[in-house]
Amino acid sequence: MTSSFEHHTYPARLSDAERDRALKVLRDGVALGRLSHDTFVRRMELALTARRPEELDRLTADLHQENRWSRALFGTVGAVSGFTVRLRRAWTVERLPKLLLPPVAAPYPLRIGRDPVNGLRLSHDTVSRVHAELSRQGGVWVLRDLGSTNGTTVNGRRVIGAAVVQDGDQVAFGRMSFRLSAD
Repeated sequence: MTSSFEHHTYPARLSDAERDRALKVLRDGVALGRLSHDTFVRRMELALTARRPEELDRLTADLHQENRWSRALFGTVGAVSGFTVRLRRAWTVERLPKLLLPPVAAPYPLRIGRDPVNGLRLSHDTVSRVHAELSRQGGVWVLRDLGSTNGTTVNGRRVIGAAVVQDGDQVAFGRMSFRLSAD
């Protein structure tokens, strides 16, 4: 008589460190613009309820970390790109119309767009009805894109969500460009 013993092995419970690593990859994906906020929230929920390492791997598969060389290459390309933006800005900054920053004591943010109810109305086809918002938060100026179609840029870089701005920055709403001025 042969007896058969089945040995079931269940995967070990995920450690907090494994979950933390996956959550860090997801946070970095949002910061780099590879994930939308909604996708991040959904994947974060799935990471917190995952039971096996394979589940975490599936959630972060499209967000692989670059190795040291690719990080250096991307950093160099970013630096060169930033230089060309600054060079272009140096040639065009004085030709741009000024956009005066609101008074520091302004109680409400400055809404920008084509709609007549905005604080700054821009009548241009590339500007959305409610395009962006400029406000003072914690002692700094913050420019927030409000889901515009043609985007908002600061110094040539597209604003995803919000960006800190200051006197002298070049901002664009669609194809309308301005230089921020405090006076």
